[in-house]
Amino acid sequence: MTLRELNLDEIRRLYREELLRTFPPSELKPLKAIEGLYTTGRYQVLGAFEEEELLGYALMWLEPGIQFALLDYLGTVEGKRNGGIGAQIIALLGDHYAHYRGVFGEAEGVFSSDPEEAAMQARRLGFYERNGFRYGGYDCALYGVHYQTLIRGDEDVTAEELLEAHQAIYKGQIPPELYRRFIQIPLAEGEEPNPVGDWVEE
Repeated sequence: MTLRELNLDEIRRLYREELLRTFPPSELKPLKAIEGLYTTGRYQVLGAFEEEELLGYALMWLEPGIQFALLDYLGTVEGKRNGGIGAQIIALLGDHYAHYRGVFGEAEGVFSSDPEEAAMQARRLGFYERNGFRYGGYDCALYGVHYQTLIRGDEDVTAEELLEAHQAIYKGQIPPELYRRFIQIPLAEGEEPNPVGDWVEE
């Protein structure tokens, strides 16, 4: 399996055929936002290929001057799931971004009161932990969704260092008013996420 960067037409097709079906609306950036980040050189969409067949993907947010790569979305295409492809992609990302201090991401913690949803959240966290991620030291909330920050990288990365980079990535692209309304990095213990915003309108 190899990683290859997708072009804009391929990104649009991936968004329509995979991301819209896989991620809930509260967690999925509008295509327009992804296109904007891509055209300014701050976003890489990597396809995982076996020869010419697309098996999975990773959408990476890279802010100039920041030594951490934000794993925004990770997925396996429909019909190819539960075969270990996600784990292989994470390993390839480690090599691809070996010159960074680490790859980090935001994953929902086990916060749901619904047992089925809580079990799914626990499975997702377990997947990342089995593949080298550890808790980054703080939670966050993005557009009303409560996440834990996870990091895979240098062992000496501190929560303070990661937090500073995390804030800088979002502040570099989101206007201050929208940042204050919808981005809580970090989310203090006992603090509730702000009400969900409408990504399309905002």
